[in-house]
Amino acid sequence: MPTASASIRIIDTPEQMHSLSGEIRSSGRRLGLVPTMGALHEGHLSLMRLARAQCDVVAASIFVNPLQFGPNEDFDKYPRTFESDCHKLEAEKVSLLFAPTTEAMYPPGAKTFVEVGEISDRLDGRSRAGHFRGVATVVTKLFTIVQPDVAFFGQKDAAQVAIIQRLVRDLNLDVRIVVAPIVRESDGLAMSSRNAYLSPQERKQAPVLYRALMRVQKLADQGERNTAKLIASGKAVIAEEPGVRLDYFEIVDPQTLQGVSDLRSGALVAVAAYVGTTRLIDNVLLSGGGEVRTSLR
Repeated sequence: MPTASASIRIIDTPEQMHSLSGEIRSSGRRLGLVPTMGALHEGHLSLMRLARAQCDVVAASIFVNPLQFGPNEDFDKYPRTFESDCHKLEAEKVSLLFAPTTEAMYPPGAKTFVEVGEISDRLDGRSRAGHFRGVATVVTKLFTIVQPDVAFFGQKDAAQVAIIQRLVRDLNLDVRIVVAPIVRESDGLAMSSRNAYLSPQERKQAPVLYRALMRVQKLADQGERNTAKLIASGKAVIAEEPGVRLDYFEIVDPQTLQGVSDLRSGALVAVAAYVGTTRLIDNVLLSGGGEVRTSLR
């Protein structure tokens, strides 16, 4: 069971976390939350720094949420590096870590779920049935338990961001959502906990997702506005890399995740592909002028 350390307080029950966050807010201090599933990398840590810059107290959560994994997905083998994660959070001066058990988050007999209609069936939701119901449910619980003033998410999970923004709007939740730019490796690969699954050969192939996005960006910068042509160009890049199997390559509205026919109002270019057996996602935001936007904020 998690224990407190010299510089970070670790809480493992919703009741304790809720009580502590209430004390923080009643004292007038601004509380920020960075939800994670652990296996922390630089992308996560950049969110911690952003939260620290905007808030008086920063809380992180580590919870590998079983509801967002399908029956044939990687819940059991998902990287769990709790001790290392704690050291990283301490180095970033994170004050609180909420690390509940599955039983604490989903008591026996729990039958309540949160589902954001229609949008949850697009992009990753179409490929991973029930995934976004799991995301919406756990995020709603985290917001209820922690009661943050601000919550911080990464742009890499753009579809998840759209779901959470709609959730907050539709349920009138009292939390502001801040979205930070994707953090990448030197070759463009978006940082992800699942990158640890890649073999050395697969790691060499994985940046093809970023190259495909950059092909679309370049064409958009040159004036191409026909999304069918842009999608075809991105898919052609993916096809050049053996061992990489495309799940989807789409250009959609970043709020609704519905397909768009041109870029006049801006768009999200999103890709998901299997590199070996590892499913990776990436995206880039284009404004109406075609240039990259770094954030959804």
